Amino acid sequence: MMDTVKVSLCMIVKNEENCIARCLSSVQDAVDEIIVVDTGSSDRTVDICQAYGAQVLAYEWNDHFAEARNYGLQRAKGDWILWMDADEELDRQSASQLKSLLAGQKESICWIHLINFIGDSSDENDAFHISHSRLFRNHIGFTFKNAIHEMLNLEEVLPHFTDSRQQTLPVKMYHYGYMDEYVETKKKSERNIRLLEIELKKEDHHPWIKYHMATEYYRMKDYVKSFEYLNLAIVHFLQKETAPPSLLYKLKYSILITLGSVDGAWQGIDRAIQMYPDYVDLHFYKGVIYFLKEWYDEAIPIFEHCIELGEQNIKHLTLKGVGSFHSWYYIGLCQENSGHSERAVQAFEQAIQIFPDYTPALERLEVMIGSQ
Repeated sequence: MMDTVKVSLCMIVKNEENCIARCLSSVQDAVDEIIVVDTGSSDRTVDICQAYGAQVLAYEWNDHFAEARNYGLQRAKGDWILWMDADEELDRQSASQLKSLLAGQKESICWIHLINFIGDSSDENDAFHISHSRLFRNHIGFTFKNAIHEMLNLEEVLPHFTDSRQQTLPVKMYHYGYMDEYVETKKKSERNIRLLEIELKKEDHHPWIKYHMATEYYRMKDYVKSFEYLNLAIVHFLQKETAPPSLLYKLKYSILITLGSVDGAWQGIDRAIQMYPDYVDLHFYKGVIYFLKEWYDEAIPIFEHCIELGEQNIKHLTLKGVGSFHSWYYIGLCQENSGHSERAVQAFEQAIQIFPDYTPALERLEVMIGSQ
C-alpha cells in the first residue's frame, strides 16, 4: 500500500540560494515530485532547484501569496501535498517514514510537529513548538486563500471539520526563518502590512488577518499598535461566535509583560487560562506576572504546575522550557528573592540538569555559589 502513496512537495520561492538546497535535500526520501513556483529569482535559486529534479514554474509576482501557491498546486500530481518554505527543513528520519504514515491515513489533512528556531540558536531547547497543517490530500478542492499569511480553505472543503491536531503525525519540520540570520527587515514588514491592509478592506476578511497585522507590528517592536490589532482580532473572532485561538492570548500577555503593564495582564490572565487550561505558556505567563508583582510565594506553585503540565501538548504554540527548565529557573528566582538560598540553588540545578547549557540558571548559580 505504501508504494501507492504519491507525495508532491509544493513551494514558492524567490532568491533563496542560501537555504533552498538544505530544504530540497531533506525531502528526497519523502516526495515523488517537487513543484517550485519561482516569483522572480535573480540568484542561483532556479539552478539549485533544477539540480534536485524540481519542476520550476516561472510566475509573475502579483502581491498575492495564495495565488502563487495555487499556481503550483494546479500542476501537482501526487495523492498528498506537502507544502514548505525555502527556510524550512524536513527531519531526515521523518522523511523516511512519511509515506508509510500517510498510507494508513483516513483524514484529509494532517498536522506535523513544526519547530521554530529563534535568535542565533538552532537548538530545540531554544525554539517554539507547534503542530501545523502541512499535509493535505490533493484533488479534493483544497486551495490557499489570502494575499499574505495564506491559509487553506478548510471550511469550504470540510464544512464539518473538527481540529484533529491532537493526532499530530510523528513528523518534525524545522523552521529557520525567525533566526537572526534570516530575520525580517523593516522593509519586508512594511510590504506585509501593505498586503494585509488590502485584505482588511475586504468585508469578508478573516479575523486572522488582524492577528497577522498584530504580529507584523510586534516584529517592528510597535507593541502598542500590535496590541490594538490583537484586540480587534479577538473581538472579530467573538463576533463570528468563535473562541479566539490560544495563539492570540499568548501574544496578548507577551505584549503586556513586554510593556510592563503587569496590572493589565494580571486582570485577564485567569480568564484566558479558563478557556485554555491545558496551555502551559499561559500558566507560565501568570507565574511571570506574579513574580514581577513580587508575589513570590504565590508564584512558586504556579511554576510547579507548569512543570506538571509539561510541554508535550503542541496543539498550542509552546516555548520549549516553559514546562521544565524555564519554570525551574523562576522557582529559583522566587526562592532567592524570598531569602531561601539553598532552595534557590536546588531549583537552578534542576533547570541545568534538564538543559545543561541554560545560561540564565548557570549565571545565577555561579553568583550564589560564589557568595557563599
